[in-house]
Amino acid sequence: MFGLKFLAVMRRDLKKLMRNPVTLLSVILMPILYLVIIGNSFQGQLKHLPVVVVEQDHGLYARRIVEQLLALQAGPKTVDITFENDPGYAIGQVRDGLFKGVVVIPPDFSHAVAEGRIAQIGLFTDNVDAISSETLESALDQAAATVKVTFVTAREPKLNDISLRPNWLFPYVDYDRSLIPGVIVMAIFMGSLMSGVFNWVMDQFLGVTEGYLVTPLSRWDIAGGILASGVTVTSTAGVLVLFLGLLITRGRILGGPVALAMLVGIIIVSATGLLAMTFALLGRAGHPRLVGTFAGFLNVILFFPSGAIYPVESFPPWLRAFAHVNPETHSVSAIKQILFKGADFAAVSGDIAYLLVFMVLMLVVASFSFKRTL
Repeated sequence: MFGLKFLAVMRRDLKKLMRNPVTLLSVILMPILYLVIIGNSFQGQLKHLPVVVVEQDHGLYARRIVEQLLALQAGPKTVDITFENDPGYAIGQVRDGLFKGVVVIPPDFSHAVAEGRIAQIGLFTDNVDAISSETLESALDQAAATVKVTFVTAREPKLNDISLRPNWLFPYVDYDRSLIPGVIVMAIFMGSLMSGVFNWVMDQFLGVTEGYLVTPLSRWDIAGGILASGVTVTSTAGVLVLFLGLLITRGRILGGPVALAMLVGIIIVSATGLLAMTFALLGRAGHPRLVGTFAGFLNVILFFPSGAIYPVESFPPWLRAFAHVNPETHSVSAIKQILFKGADFAAVSGDIAYLLVFMVLMLVVASFSFKRTL
């Protein structure tokens, strides 16, 4: 008799699960998607790192160095080479985040090699991205191995007299501190789920939202109140994570109060956009379980391709294309440049413009998720 009762309960539970195929599909599809997204986000050796070469010497040995760099571009695809004549302009492009590094071959390079003297190659790297910086040093070392030459990393050169000093372009950022932008964006995303759409769907499931029907509140009053509450909680969480992260890693904000104001503004815009996106996607969910089911999925597909942990340039083409339209990519990029590089508004204006456009579009779409009827 015990077996029959057991089977009856099992049959009832299976029928209940079969009426919710989305949950069943998620059990199968999400691990596969995790494999694809995470597997392609961490591919080991970096590729397609954008590098500028300033070739001030056109002699034999300088050409050999350039040929080796081009071989790295054609073969293992470690770098993507661009040539520039002005070292100052090239270094400015690195500071603005457009390139990962600048290789400067000084005018007397070939002459020094021919005379048996130690020749040097200047390497200016965006050391905020430590993984890319180390990879570029290794790549240049491979190129230099073809001739008897050593190189040192250069930082803050005198542009009218290229000097080779053991410095980077930016203050040192250790690995723990480099994760702060990604942690802030993750806090914003989790807050947008827990304080926004999850509460909304839970209230609908419990019948709490039916109380709005006996009030003169319009759909826009309801939507605005819920969104404003979520933005307040999520933005506060993002700012607290920023300060706690800096406290734990003993870091500081380059740029002072102006940089702090820009960081807070980016956090608020990002929070509003992600909140609106989650409402647009899950605002009509019939059960809070669906929000929880898709929360982890959305977190994986947005966070790992954002460049918070691994350089976007090294993603495969399809994932790199997705990263360019991923709002978290632009949030991480803007926060990283302001926090670690002391970038001004012009340097992050492209990321901020994208976040603003994304926010407005998601607010429009999310407005259709709210209804003032049962």
